[in-house]
Amino acid sequence: MNILKREINRIKESLMTGVGYMIPFVVFGGICIASTIALSDMSSKGVNITNPILKVINDFGSQSMGMMVPILAAFIAFGFADRAAIMPGFLGGLIAVNGQAGFLGGLVAGILAGYIVMGIKKIHVPATLRALVPIFIIPLIGGLAVAIIMQYVVVAPIGGLMKTMTAFLKGMQGGNVILLAAILGFMTAFDMGGPVNVVACLFAWSFFADNIYTLSAPVAVAIATPPLGMGLATLLARHRYDEMDREAGKAALVMGMIGISEGAIPFAAKDPLRVIPANCIGGMVGAVIAMLAGVNEYAPHGGPIVALVATNKLMYLLAIAVGALVTALVANFLKFGLKPKDKASVTEKAA
Repeated sequence: MNILKREINRIKESLMTGVGYMIPFVVFGGICIASTIALSDMSSKGVNITNPILKVINDFGSQSMGMMVPILAAFIAFGFADRAAIMPGFLGGLIAVNGQAGFLGGLVAGILAGYIVMGIKKIHVPATLRALVPIFIIPLIGGLAVAIIMQYVVVAPIGGLMKTMTAFLKGMQGGNVILLAAILGFMTAFDMGGPVNVVACLFAWSFFADNIYTLSAPVAVAIATPPLGMGLATLLARHRYDEMDREAGKAALVMGMIGISEGAIPFAAKDPLRVIPANCIGGMVGAVIAMLAGVNEYAPHGGPIVALVATNKLMYLLAIAVGALVTALVANFLKFGLKPKDKASVTEKAA
C-alpha cells in the first residue's frame, strides 16, 4: 500500500512539473491565436485571416500550441528521472501528437518514458561506460522503447476507436437529439482539442454540406466551457488554487472567449480525475441548452467570438455562460477539502 501511495505521489508531482513547463507555450500560443482571430473577419466558413502580419502571428501561435504536448510529456518524464528522460518523453509526446492521441497520449508518453528511464538507470554498467549512459544508452534504448510502445500500443488503436465513435454518432442522428447534444458536449469537452474532441467537432461540422447547423451549436458551446469554466473556478475559489493555477486561469479565460479548448489543459493535466469530469458535465449542460434553444451555429469554431454568426445569440451566449459556471462549480466542489500539499505550486520544481 505504501508503494502504491508513493507511486501515486510520484506521478502527481511529475504531472505538476510537466504542466509548469508547458504553461508558457499555452499562454504564448493562445494569446497569438486570440489576437489574430479577434482582429480578423469571421464568416460561415470560419476565420478569414488576410493580413500578412496576422498570418505570421497566427502561425507562431499555432507552432507554440503544437509543441505543448511534447513539452508536457518531456517534463513529466523529467519529473520522474531528471534530464536523461527528457528526450524519450519528448519523442513519445511527438508521436502522440502525430498519431492524434492528444494530451492524454502525452500524459501516457511522459509517465511511460519516466518509468522506462528509471528502470534503465538501475541497470549496472561498467565504470568505463557510465559516461555514455545519459548521452547514448538512455536516449537510444529509452527512446526506442517509448517510441515502439507509443506507436503500436497507445496510438495505433486510437484510429479504430475514432471510427467506432463516429459511426455511433451517425447512428444517433435523427433520433434523440437531446441525448446526441449531451454526447457531443461530453466528447468535445473531454480531451480539449484531442482526438475525442476532433471526432465530435468533425461529425457536427460534416452536416454543413446538408445545411444542418443545429449540431454545430452544442459543439461550439462545449469548446469554450472547459477553459472558461476553469478560469472562472480560479476566481470563485482562489484559495483552492496556487499562484500558477490562477495565472493559467487568466489565460484560460482569454482562450475560452475565442474558442481555444486547450486553455483548460494545464488544469486537466495537473488534476485529471477532478477537472475532466467537471469539464464534461459543464460541456454537456451547455450543449443541451443550445440544442433545446434551437441555436444554429454557422462557423466551424466555438466560443463567444462566433456568436456573430449564430442564431438566437442570447441563448447561445447563455448556454456558454451556464456551462462554464457548472464546470467551475463542479470543479471546486470536487476539490473541496484538498490539503495545501495537494495544491502545491510547481514553481520550485520547474525551476
